[in-house]
Amino acid sequence: CDFCNFAVDKMSLEQRHHVSLEEAKQAAEILYKNGVYFLIYVGGEPMLHPNIYEILTHASSIGMFPMLVTNGSLLKKDNIDRLVKTGITNIIISIDAAEAEKHEQNRGLRGICARIKIANEIFKEYNISTTASVTMSKLIDDYSQLPPFLESLGFESVTFSYPLTTLGSSYLGYGDSELVNYTKEELYDRFEAIKNLKKQFHVVNPTASIEDMQRHLKGETEKFGCLAGWKFFYLDWHLNLYRCNNWTKPMCHITEFDGSQRVRDNCTACMMDCYRDSSVMQHIGISVSDGIQALKKGKIKQALSHWFTENNLISIRSVMEEGKWLKTLENN
Repeated sequence: CDFCNFAVDKMSLEQRHHVSLEEAKQAAEILYKNGVYFLIYVGGEPMLHPNIYEILTHASSIGMFPMLVTNGSLLKKDNIDRLVKTGITNIIISIDAAEAEKHEQNRGLRGICARIKIANEIFKEYNISTTASVTMSKLIDDYSQLPPFLESLGFESVTFSYPLTTLGSSYLGYGDSELVNYTKEELYDRFEAIKNLKKQFHVVNPTASIEDMQRHLKGETEKFGCLAGWKFFYLDWHLNLYRCNNWTKPMCHITEFDGSQRVRDNCTACMMDCYRDSSVMQHIGISVSDGIQALKKGKIKQALSHWFTENNLISIRSVMEEGKWLKTLENN
């Protein structure tokens, strides 16, 4: 992909690296011990990892909920059967356009759409949910064309990745590409198109989060600060733990993580969907917890100030908006 530095023509063989099976197990156990229960495995292409099935199986065996982001190139029947046995809860599959030819040309993977369609049919038989992950790019001219194409591939939901041209961390899922080089006005209009798309198809990104991204573009005060570094983290292939993919320095090595490194400062520096969307939905839970902690200290007014806010109502609406998708994860 032109908008990703993991692409085979951008990343030399010398740069490629992956964690060992034992390192992955150790990392999962440390995260679980520190209250992190969801793991989303990304790459490059995580299914190229020689021990991916063992890694996923271990994570689910200790009580975690593993999810996988893939381009679908390795979703053959035998691999799908192996994935299902790992206890995986959700598969997120990358889609770049509203038509097969454009998607396959950008990915450099001929016939991938047919493979994804068959894979979705098999996953449905196993009651494993799949979600299309679409990067907002100029490969999509008309967002209203996405629902029929996604439905033809067997998808029932879509999550949008907001375009990234730079990142501070070691993560390479970005690119200085004309495909994602938007003016603020252009990007604002595309966020508006995604909001309208919710009338046609299940968009996982909460409306409140999308509207905060529009405020971000206009330089207005955002309603929700990010919980990256407090509830969500980025762990790279060297096992360095960052508060998010955009942070320039890691918090610590995973073996040093004991929770004391957590940061909570309501950051609004970037527009990374995986952190910002989740922060909106987690807001109500955090507010309730903050109120309870204040009440334990006898600070009644402070507790009430945590509980009775407009943002809590917005967060509840966001959870209800994505209730079907969240329930699918829970059931799996």
